[in-house]
Amino acid sequence: MTAPTPPTPPFRDPHLPFAKRIDDLLARLALDEKIGFLHQFVPAVERLGIAAFRTGQEALHGVAWMGPATVFPQAVGLGATWNTDLVRRVGEAVSAEVRAMRARDDRVGLNVWAPTVNLLRHPLWGRNEEGYSEDPKLTSAIATAYTHGLRGDHPTYWRTAPVLKHWLAHNNETDRDTSSSSVRPRVLHEYDLRAFREAVEAGAVAGVMPAYNLVNGRPNHVSPYLREHLRAWTDEELLVCSDAGAPSNLVDSEHYFDTHEEATAAALLAGVDSFTDHGTDSSKIVARVKGAVAQGLLTEADIDAAVRRQLSVRFRLGEFDGHEEPGAFDTPEHRALAREAAEQAVVLLKNDGVLPLAPDTRIAVVGLLADECKLDWYSGTLLHRSTPLEGLYERFGADRVEFAEGVDRVRLRTSTGAFLHVPEADADDEVRGAEGALDPALLAGRTDLPPLTTDPVGTELALVDWGDDVLTLRAPDGRYLSVAEDGYVRASADQPGGWVVQETFRLEPHGNGHLLRHLGTGRHVCVAADGVKVAEEDAEVLELVVVERGEEAVARVAARADVVVAVAGNDPHLNGRETEDRTTLRLPGHQERLLRAARAVNPNTVLALVSAYPYAVDAGSLPALLWTAHGGQAAGTALARVLAGDVSPAGRLPQTWYADDADLPGLLDYDVIGSRQTYLYFEGTPLFPFGHGLSYAAFSYGDLMTRVTGDAVHVSFTVTNTGEVTADEVAQLYTRAVEPSVPRPRRELVDHRRITLAPGERAELAFEVPLSAFEFWDVAHGRWRREPGPYDVMAGASSEDIRLRTTVRLDGTPAAPRAVRERGLDGADFDEQSGVEIVDRARTSGDAVTAAEGRTGELIYRDCDFGSGVTGLTATVSGEGTVEVSLDGGPVVAVLTVAEVGGPYDYTELGAAITAEGVHDVRLGLRGRVRLAHVGFSG
Repeated sequence: MTAPTPPTPPFRDPHLPFAKRIDDLLARLALDEKIGFLHQFVPAVERLGIAAFRTGQEALHGVAWMGPATVFPQAVGLGATWNTDLVRRVGEAVSAEVRAMRARDDRVGLNVWAPTVNLLRHPLWGRNEEGYSEDPKLTSAIATAYTHGLRGDHPTYWRTAPVLKHWLAHNNETDRDTSSSSVRPRVLHEYDLRAFREAVEAGAVAGVMPAYNLVNGRPNHVSPYLREHLRAWTDEELLVCSDAGAPSNLVDSEHYFDTHEEATAAALLAGVDSFTDHGTDSSKIVARVKGAVAQGLLTEADIDAAVRRQLSVRFRLGEFDGHEEPGAFDTPEHRALAREAAEQAVVLLKNDGVLPLAPDTRIAVVGLLADECKLDWYSGTLLHRSTPLEGLYERFGADRVEFAEGVDRVRLRTSTGAFLHVPEADADDEVRGAEGALDPALLAGRTDLPPLTTDPVGTELALVDWGDDVLTLRAPDGRYLSVAEDGYVRASADQPGGWVVQETFRLEPHGNGHLLRHLGTGRHVCVAADGVKVAEEDAEVLELVVVERGEEAVARVAARADVVVAVAGNDPHLNGRETEDRTTLRLPGHQERLLRAARAVNPNTVLALVSAYPYAVDAGSLPALLWTAHGGQAAGTALARVLAGDVSPAGRLPQTWYADDADLPGLLDYDVIGSRQTYLYFEGTPLFPFGHGLSYAAFSYGDLMTRVTGDAVHVSFTVTNTGEVTADEVAQLYTRAVEPSVPRPRRELVDHRRITLAPGERAELAFEVPLSAFEFWDVAHGRWRREPGPYDVMAGASSEDIRLRTTVRLDGTPAAPRAVRERGLDGADFDEQSGVEIVDRARTSGDAVTAAEGRTGELIYRDCDFGSGVTGLTATVSGEGTVEVSLDGGPVVAVLTVAEVGGPYDYTELGAAITAEGVHDVRLGLRGRVRLAHVGFSG
């Protein structure tokens, strides 16, 4: 007789709801098995037929790290398209390639860590390339489109499960794992949370990744905001995946907890469900969780909650139902989409009529990026490649295009009179990362090629100074000088790159020559009997012999051309990248030299900036200026088609381009309101404003109509193409509170639409703006509030190019004084501050305020109602120092002296007499290391 078929366990029954199936599976898993699920690399549970799983597949603008894939423009370039339909289609293509690549390589994961929705608050942030915009509305719109594409359109199963990065207020690489972003409540609610919230509420987000930094003194990986905000926005289970190494940072670098068991338990209780730490080795996290359980810091129910969230994602991906999608890889449609995205990302910043170029134009293409198709840390390996030079050759013909890269051609003479020499070698065309790697930071340099030697003639090297004296040296065969683990210098790298770049050097004056420091190791180059290497001692004194300056080659070809196209910008692996912020908005000096040389001999010099971030350039002396992010595999073709007029440019700036470094706040100043940051609050004159971008056509706006209903303001207007070519226009809708009681944005984007119009064609655009878009966070009462009164509604082509304006009057809740007798004042709920940082009141939750190091803290709380009168106050404080109290800018009426007892979380209550009645502004001065959590009033 045949043995009866065992019944299908409920977790395998596709007819049951996911929640019941997860309940069943959780009940079948042993505690040790569930603990194993908490690491990024989840082992298989063979007795239940459950496969291994990993969280995390980078897919920011294409599948990254796993070898060849379609490479789309950088995220900031996708943001510059202002085109949600396009970005959704890019997300669909990326998710299809994830599925196709996984079918042949199970290292490819379906839980994708994308997109990045950190707001581009500060243009010197090293990871500017990863975000979409400085504006929360535009960021959330683009992120929502991308996540919908990544999710797919199946009613039940997700093609991939996107995770938003990086929660929260993360815009600095400098000290990124130990610095704290001081985020006042208004900035938190109105700015940093908004981009995450609107994307999550749109329903295609599987989770978030906390950032390395701290917010208000507390690491993001133990943030109460995960529970208080993130998980309150949706009924879906959201998976929170830690950033790599961040769980260990809680003890090792941040010293926030004494033991890893405490830290791991705190992170899990705060809401972290998957721990990305120690690579593929899960043993340390498993041991820490078990230790936390043994110490009573965690219960099995706590672990179940985290495992449930992971299983929810796996069920949605169809893992337990055999749901597979074949996907699609490098299809003609994907190639066409990559070109379309690159074309739509190009922003025409200025044009005095030199563009588009006539078909018979003789063009000089110059610059360090003219023949480059650069990748960044989160790119896949190129399947196809198009540089600006190649695109212009293809479009105008090689006989009409001349090229000068503009490198300095040099030889390096040793103290013996010999020169550094690159030996001939049978070097293949190996490309870094072509085979894919779960962690490309672990990829080693090549050691199969001979190291440099010396000889009487030497090798002419191409030297580029990328700024801050960071140099690369390239051999004639195109390989960059690099240093592998054995310390020898070889011409071995196809491009600079890697987690620690091994292809950069710095010339340091020494006597009559220079020492050549290798920046990756910090060691100097020396000449040994067995080859050139880096070492701690015996540094070689080198003489830099310049064969030709880059500007000489540029001037030669520029003088023979009708138009010069100078291509400048950055290498995404150097001077502004993950782990490294920029130091200035200026172009590197080497590239400024090349631009001056071209303009000196040919005033028809067009500057095309190809970069991951804005620059401050002298636009006034240029007849035309364009910007595009690194545009992926089709970047060169796209730029050439725009220059030729085959495509009318319609990209728009997703962030403000400031004119000078002096316009910028401090990198760690996250108070966008108080320090007047981004287009929302900036009161200076930008080089180019948010939303700016020109066209080869012209557009008129008209017929603005508004109508207020119970829950929205309905806006319509027309846009007409008054030009002579078919082109896209990006119509932008802004609002402004006319009579605000608190500082509000100068104008704020509430919607936009990218449309295509033929010459003479007119389109009527209609928008529905919810009344919630007119609210602000009222710190006096801890809630959203819409003020009654007039609001401007503005339509235009940029934040500064407003074509239509009208005013609507909205109902709302009038301002009310703070009821301080009943509620007192929470320290962080100030209206204005100077020299103050928000810090953690306790490790688990709550805020306090303290004076920034070396400064005196000043706080203002407006319109505090003392009613019929108070006679005393009580301050909840810790630390050491004084709190001074005054009313309405008058003299100090009370001083509390705090003597330190215990640690920063050991609060005490101190009282003082104060007499006040009616409504007054309360001013508090903080001196020393005192922490103020709350002030209460009585009497």
